[in-house]
Formats: sequence, C-alpha cells, structure tokens
Amino acid sequence: MRPAEYRDHLVDVLKNTPDVQKVDVLEGGPYPYALTVTAAGREQRWQVIGQLAEGAKHDTPTPAVQAGPPAFTSVPVDGSPDAWLAGAIGAAEPADTQRIEVWSAREGKQDRGVTVFFHNGERAFLRHL
Repeated sequence: MRPAEYRDHLVDVLKNTPDVQKVDVLEGGPYPYALTVTAAGREQRWQVIGQLAEGAKHDTPTPAVQAGPPAFTSVPVDGSPDAWLAGAIGAAEPADTQRIEVWSAREGKQDRGVTVFFHNGERAFLRHL
C-alpha cells in the first residue's frame, strides 16, 4: 500500500480506537506521510514509509490481496508505543494484512516502529518519531 494511502487508512483506524482523542495528518516538515496521535493524553508521531511488491511500479497500483487478518496482541495505551499501534492495527482486522512486526520486540533493538506485511508483497514501515 502506498504511504499516503496507508496513512489515510491509519487515520480512520485510529479515530475508531479506544483511548484515542485526536488524530492529525502532518503536512510539510521533514517527515513525509506523517501523522500525530493523541491517546490517553500522550502524543505520538509516526511516519509511514512504503515498499512496493517485487516487480511493482510506482505508476500502477499493486492489486490488493484479501486473505484474512493477521494475528496480533493488544497492548494497553500506556505500554510501548509501537506495540500499542500494532495492536490497534490488528484489532481493525485488516484482511489485506499478512502479519505485523513490532520493532521494539526484536532482540537487542531499541528502535520503535511497526512493519506491516501485506498479502500482495508490499510493506508499510511505521517509524515512531
């Protein structure tokens, strides 16, 4: 999924997520395709980066593949931001998503973010700013 398209999808998902008070798209600035989320009184900023499926071109969309939602673990809003975001994405039961990987859960890693793997071979990287 293209970064702008996935960012807009996340805005819709997060607006319907418990404990979320506000979601805004951040236009301009140093981070393209960014958004800010206020959940349980804490502000989080995320940047969406996309990776096309192998052989795909930017001038034509990659067809979506629907094959069932990914497994996920719900995390309280006061937990790790990337684990919480992954849980919010998984709770929306996206049929186009194969799996969700939380960066801070990787052994020896300190970065916070989420990789969303789609059934059609595309990926979205959600980097915590």
